[in-house]
Amino acid sequence: MSARHPWWLPLAAACGGAALRVIGATWRFTVSDAPEYTAALGRGERFVYAFWHSAMLPLAVFHKNEGTAVLVSRHRDGELITRVVEPLGIVTARGSSTRGGEAGVRGMLAWAGRDRHLAVTPDGPRGPAEQVKPGALFLAERTGRRMVPIAMAARPVRALRSWDRFRVPWPFARVLVSHGAPFQVADSGECARLEFERALVSLTRDVRARVGERL
Repeated sequence: MSARHPWWLPLAAACGGAALRVIGATWRFTVSDAPEYTAALGRGERFVYAFWHSAMLPLAVFHKNEGTAVLVSRHRDGELITRVVEPLGIVTARGSSTRGGEAGVRGMLAWAGRDRHLAVTPDGPRGPAEQVKPGALFLAERTGRRMVPIAMAARPVRALRSWDRFRVPWPFARVLVSHGAPFQVADSGECARLEFERALVSLTRDVRARVGERL
C-alpha cells in the first residue's frame, strides 16, 4: 500500500477536502436543465451521468449527498479524488470504463443494483481532453439506462496546467450547471459515441458562452 500511495497523500486529501468544502460553500450555483431531464428525474428515473474530467470538483459539490456512484481510476490522482469526494456523500468504484469485465465496471454495476445514479468522466483518466472514449457508453448499454450529459462553467475560474485543464472556481464564483436531454444508448458503438460526444461538446460550449468563461 505504501508503494502505491505516498505518505503525503492522506494529508493532501484531508487538506484538499476541507478546502473544497469551505470554498464550495461560497459558490453561487445556477441551474439550467433540459425539460426532458427534469421530467424524467421527477419520475424517479436513474441515469448514467457523463461530464468532462475537468468539471469534477464543482459537480461533486453540486451533487453532494445524493449517493451518486462515480467511476474513478486506480491511478494516484484517482486515489486523491476518491478521498476528497467521498466525504461529500459520493461513492466510488475504482477501475476502467472499458469493456472486458474490469473491476471498476463490476463495482458500478453493483451500485446500479442498489438503485444509485452512476457517473463517468468519458475523457478520463488520461485524456485526450473533452473527447468521449469508446468504452464510455458501455455502462449505459449494460444497465439499460439513459445517459445524461452534464456541463459546467464558472467565472472566475482557475484552470490548472494539467492534461484536462482541471477547473477550480474561485471563492464566490458564479457556477452554471446544465443537465442535457437524456440520451438512449442502443449500443456503445462508434456512431453512438460520436453522437453523444457532439451533445456533450455542444452543451459545454453553450454554458461557457453564457457564463463568459475566459481561460
